[in-house]
Parts: sequence; structure tokens; C-alpha cells
Amino acid sequence: QRGRDGPRATGAARRRRRAPEPARSKATIKGRVVKSAIEEYHKKKPVNHLRENLQYMLKGRLVADKTITEQVLAQNRGRKSKDQPPEKREKKKPEGTVFTEEDFRKFEREYFGIP
Repeated sequence: QRGRDGPRATGAARRRRRAPEPARSKATIKGRVVKSAIEEYHKKKPVNHLRENLQYMLKGRLVADKTITEQVLAQNRGRKSKDQPPEKREKKKPEGTVFTEEDFRKFEREYFGIP
């Protein structure tokens, strides 16, 4: 058989919350660490990593093959015409004649009959 209060009485006891305790005052100095302004400045000061980076870069002297680098660059380029490098055109050399002025004069004399 059930108790006098019924089945809800035991569930209500479980759901009841404890009364909140009075909150501690957080305005105490106990446990605080005093920060020095100079230490904070040194922490936030930018660090120059140039020397370490140069040492790292100079360590590896392995240079990739030129065909491989060209292939990688071609793959990373976009498809738009503005992304394509300008085509290298071979310079045309001015065509020189194989005939001299003397040959032209000789031809004139033979063809036109002018002495």
C-alpha cells in the first residue's frame, strides 16, 4: 500500500532544491597577483623571428626541378586571362637581303639593258 501523501510526495522531495547560500563577497584582495606593467609590456611586445627564420630557410638547400615548379605554378594559376602570364614571343630579327647594291645594278643592266 501507498503512504498517506501518495506517490507524488516522494518525487516532490527529490525535485526540491536547496536554499541558496549567501554569496561570498568577491571584493577581497586575498589570492590576487599584482601584475607589473613592465612584465605586461614585455609579454605583448612583438618578437622579431627574422634570424630564426633565416637560419631555417638557409638550412634546406634542396631546390626543386624547374619543370616541377612550372607545373605547380601552372596549377595554382586561375583560369581567367588576367591570371595568365603574358606569352613570351620571340623577337623577329630584321630580315637582311642576300643581294648587295652591286648585284642590283648588274641585274638592272642585264634586264633593262641600261649601260
